[in-house]
Amino acid sequence: MRSFLKYLLLAPIVLIFLSFDMANRQNVVISFDPFNSADAAALPQVSVPLFIVLMGSTMLGVLLGGIATWLGQSRFRKAAGEAKARIEALRRENESLRGQIRAKTPGTALAAPAVPTRNAA
Repeated sequence: MRSFLKYLLLAPIVLIFLSFDMANRQNVVISFDPFNSADAAALPQVSVPLFIVLMGSTMLGVLLGGIATWLGQSRFRKAAGEAKARIEALRRENESLRGQIRAKTPGTALAAPAVPTRNAA
């Protein structure tokens, strides 16, 4: 259901974006001169269709936004990794202590409590 709603919302946006791009097929000159000097012939210029500029800038924006988000979430990934390592250390310590208790009380078998574990996959 969630996937269906996602596509239901994204489809009109994609159609609007593509129709806007295809309506702007005329060539534009992209100049790499930030000061627009009179000697523009010496600087590199590219003539490309406008829809390529629009699609390229959108893709670049999505890529840069994804990289910025990934970098901004690094502290959370680090904290999650540290918490996972701490959980594993505590789990090993718990098993070690259970083994010590079992060794000291040979006639009594301790039942392991049913603790749900999460799979990494």
